[in-house]
Amino acid sequence: MARTASLPYPPSGAAGANVVYLGAALCRRKFELFYPAGFEDETYLVAERSHKERAHMEWNIELSPAGFRKLLARGEFRDIADAAVRIEARANLLFSFERMALRDAVKTPAGARLFATELHAFLYGHGSPQRRFNDWLEALADLPQPRSPVLTWPVATVFGFIARPDRHMFFKPRATRKAAQLYGYALGHHSKPSWSQYQDLLTFASVLRRDLDRKPGFKAKDMIDLQSFMWVQGAPEYET
Repeated sequence: MARTASLPYPPSGAAGANVVYLGAALCRRKFELFYPAGFEDETYLVAERSHKERAHMEWNIELSPAGFRKLLARGEFRDIADAAVRIEARANLLFSFERMALRDAVKTPAGARLFATELHAFLYGHGSPQRRFNDWLEALADLPQPRSPVLTWPVATVFGFIARPDRHMFFKPRATRKAAQLYGYALGHHSKPSWSQYQDLLTFASVLRRDLDRKPGFKAKDMIDLQSFMWVQGAPEYET
C-alpha cells in the first residue's frame, strides 16, 4: 500500500485565502455524486485508485531505491527505462503520443542512460526538491525527440507520482486547471514545465488535503486520492 502522504509544501498566507469555500463544497458534492462514500467508496477504489496504486506497488518491486541503484551500478539503463515505461503503460496515465515519444527517446543507449540516471536522482537523490526537479526537466528536454517533444507536464510528473505518491503529484494540465478553477484556487498557468508551477500544484494539493481531511470519508491516504479528486472535477468523463 502507498504510504500516507506527508505533503512537503503546506499552504500559507494567500495560498489558503485563494480557496472559495462555496467552490470547495460544490466540488466535494460533485465527487459524492459519483462516489458517495468518498475515498472509501468501493466503486472509487476500483475505478480511480486501484490502477494507480497497483502501478506504485509494481514500481516498488521493480524499481525500489535499492533495486534501482543496483541496476544503475550494473549499467542496465535500458532495463530501467523499459520497466518505467512498462509500468506507466499498464496504469495508462499518459496520452498515447506522449508514451510513444518517450519510448522513442529511450531507444538509444545515450537516451536510456540519461533517462535512468536523472530519474534516479530526481526520485531518490540528494539536494533540494527544486534542484532535483529542475535537473529532471533539463534531462527530459535533452532526450532524443525524433517525432514529438518529451518534455510535457504529464511526462515530467508521472514517474514521481507512481514511484512516490507520498510526495509527488501527477499533472494533467487541462483537467487540473479546471479543477482548481471550480474549487476556487488560483493555480498558475504555464504550458512549459517549471518548478514554480509544480510547487503551486503541490500547494493546491495541500489545500485540498487540509479541507477534505475534515470530512468523513475524505481523509486522503496520499497524492493518489488527491489527484483522483482533481480528476473527477476536471475530466470530460465526469462532466455533469
